[in-house]
Amino acid sequence: MSFTDRELWGLVHGMVLGAVFLLAFAGGLADLYGLRTALVTGAGVVERMRRLRIGVTAMAVAAWGTVITGTWVVYPWYREKTPDSPKSQLLADPETADWHEFGMEWKEHLAWLSPILATTVAFIVLYYGNTLVRHNRVRRTTMLLYVLAFAFAAIAGAFGALITKVAPVE
Repeated sequence: MSFTDRELWGLVHGMVLGAVFLLAFAGGLADLYGLRTALVTGAGVVERMRRLRIGVTAMAVAAWGTVITGTWVVYPWYREKTPDSPKSQLLADPETADWHEFGMEWKEHLAWLSPILATTVAFIVLYYGNTLVRHNRVRRTTMLLYVLAFAFAAIAGAFGALITKVAPVE
């Protein structure tokens, strides 16, 4: 099995960085949710915070890697000014034009919110450190921002997968 350069970059953009993002999100959310004084001991807080710092930082880095490779590597191939580019293919058919007009426009703007929010979460976790266990409102707000970062990435990823299914970048 071999991949073209475009297929390889698409794989890195969507599957490799996306998988790191998903794994970091799942672990980080579980650790944030469980970071309550009633659930963890002093030693447990130290262990959980170590994992949480790594997880939220990995999620932020993966989110930035995904939008950067998407915006400056994969997206230029999508919008090439040729009749056989994916964008041209979508716009040429009135039945698929909405995939670009709505789906791609939302995807390219909405996706940038994910790394911004993930970085905010990483900053909060690194700033508050072990004391985050005592700040319930901050912890809940952090979880909300974390879930929003994931939701925006999930919406952008779904649009990306569907658009690639209709008009692949080859």
